[in-house]
Amino acid sequence: MRTPHPISAHSHSPPNPYEDLAALDDGPLEDFLQVEEPVVIEGAEQEAEWAPPNHRRGSRDRRGSGARPRRRTRRRGRSPFAGLSLAVKAVIAVLVLAAFLALGDRWALLYAERTAAEKVRDQLKLSASPEVEIDGFPFVTQILDQRLDSVSVTVPDVAADRVSLAKVSATATGVRVDGGPTSLRGVRIPELHGEVLLSFDDLNRELGASQMTFTGHGGDEVRARGVLPVAGHDLRMRADARIERDGERGISTEVGGMRLDIGDLATFRPGTRESQGLHLTRKSATRLAKEKKKAKELLSVPSIAKRIGVPDSAVKEALSDDSKFEEFTGSPRFAGQLMKVNLIDLAVANPALLKRLGFDLALLDGLSRLTRPALVDRLSIGFRLPKPPKGELTLRDVRVQKDGIRVRVTGQGLAIGK
Repeated sequence: MRTPHPISAHSHSPPNPYEDLAALDDGPLEDFLQVEEPVVIEGAEQEAEWAPPNHRRGSRDRRGSGARPRRRTRRRGRSPFAGLSLAVKAVIAVLVLAAFLALGDRWALLYAERTAAEKVRDQLKLSASPEVEIDGFPFVTQILDQRLDSVSVTVPDVAADRVSLAKVSATATGVRVDGGPTSLRGVRIPELHGEVLLSFDDLNRELGASQMTFTGHGGDEVRARGVLPVAGHDLRMRADARIERDGERGISTEVGGMRLDIGDLATFRPGTRESQGLHLTRKSATRLAKEKKKAKELLSVPSIAKRIGVPDSAVKEALSDDSKFEEFTGSPRFAGQLMKVNLIDLAVANPALLKRLGFDLALLDGLSRLTRPALVDRLSIGFRLPKPPKGELTLRDVRVQKDGIRVRVTGQGLAIGK
């Protein structure tokens, strides 16, 4: 049997026109798409095939070359002072050094001020440390020279007898120092000038037991106005005080014009003079003269008739004749004569009569015990500065102002500490 021969398959697909066009040109496009073979230079080592980096120390790469991976180094920033000239750098260094020196000087100054304040407090036995301010700069050069140009001291709330001084301020010049910046042992003050303030606010608070208010009246006068309780009655009180120096370091008060008003009925002035004591006011004396019954009771007391200067014969005539009585008591002179009678003396012999006139006997008894020295002590606003251990303090020029009493103070040859 005959072996069959394979029959080739004939393609009946139409020809592609783009292939015909591509066959016509083998120019730049082929060259661009072809991969160039690397040029090998003789004598140069062939570059190792790339492999992942091995970060383990001392290890070799897989190809056994033994080369360590190259480390990347960061580039350091440029210094901001690199572009400055040497002169500018020197100026900056000097300024920084000066700042440190000034800081050290201020520290030494604060330490010295605190030490001086503690010594003043202990030396004068003050309740609180004063405020000390050392003037001048630099401080270290002054302390090394052991001489301070100026030192200011302010002491608040200084206890002085019955009152407190609101503020004592002083400035010392040419102060000599014993010790260094950190070992201040004492100071010598050749001259000192300052001022003492006695505040009216402090006086009103500290002497408030008498409910008094102190105000300045110019010059050296102080007015005291307020209320004074006596035997359950609140009496209006007024007084005037004159401030004056008492020795070299003291201030005293001379109190005058003291009076206590019992409403519009009577006025009490402490003392033993004829014008002092308990007397009717003009208003109450005029009213009493119009009250026939009470006026006759007064005229019937021989001591009262004698005090007002009426003869016994005239008194008897007025008491027996109403027309004479009205004529006598109706004159303005009679009211003035009644105002001269000291009712304290009358209360001793005729307490019932004063009670009918409207007086409280307990109040009269309390007024009789209220002496002038006792009232003056209530209004005393004097004080005395403590004596310094060395040197002298002197008060001068007393002035009464709106806020209080101001006194100039001077000092010589003072010393604090050792």
